[in-house]
Amino acid sequence: MKEAPLRMCVACRQMKSKDELIRVVKNGGNIALDASFKAAGRGAYVCLDSECIKKLVGRRLLNKAFKCEVPDEIYSAIGEKINE
Repeated sequence: MKEAPLRMCVACRQMKSKDELIRVVKNGGNIALDASFKAAGRGAYVCLDSECIKKLVGRRLLNKAFKCEVPDEIYSAIGEKINE
């Protein structure tokens, strides 16, 4: 049986399995959360850990990962994951 693929969190830079992460995808000019982990486009991952999410939002790390300005709505949606 194959091992689950590992992905790197953009905040803490640790390798983790996909079930421990949130995926954000950029496809063309659109940026959105990807709950299915199957959407086409460039993906960036962040841990479900509240410290990583705070770091991501505070430093706006998705802007660096995607090399473009990420809308505040995306950061807000990720920030809401802390409360879940």
